[in-house]
Amino acid sequence: MNIYFSCSLTGGRNDQPVYSAIVDWLLAQGHTVPTAHLAAPNVMIEETEIAAEAVYARDIAWLDAADSVVADVTTPSHGVGYEIAHAVIAGKPVLCLAREGVKVSKMIAGNPKLTFARYADAEEAVRRIAEFLFEEDRR
Repeated sequence: MNIYFSCSLTGGRNDQPVYSAIVDWLLAQGHTVPTAHLAAPNVMIEETEIAAEAVYARDIAWLDAADSVVADVTTPSHGVGYEIAHAVIAGKPVLCLAREGVKVSKMIAGNPKLTFARYADAEEAVRRIAEFLFEEDRR
């Protein structure tokens, strides 16, 4: 399955170890993750070298080609919100994950057109993704 992984870049990188665990697991399961580089510790250096217009065109193409979207919404991000909305409008299955105890916009948590789940640690985040993908396979 082609899975678009979305996470905060400019909003903050405190959850980067969780992002890495998620992407590593998705790849180990045989999924294609065009945004795998977003989980790398040095992604900010790489992304600053690419023009905003190129990032937009690239990411929209990846979103349009994806079978589903997994987004970590623990750290607020304009880009992540935009990607989620784009995917929902396109009818893609979307899983939004947030660490327990963190405030999340009610526009995400209350949206019936996506799946919202909380996690305590990276292992639980991965379990939530496995459950989501299993449910999507059954549809």
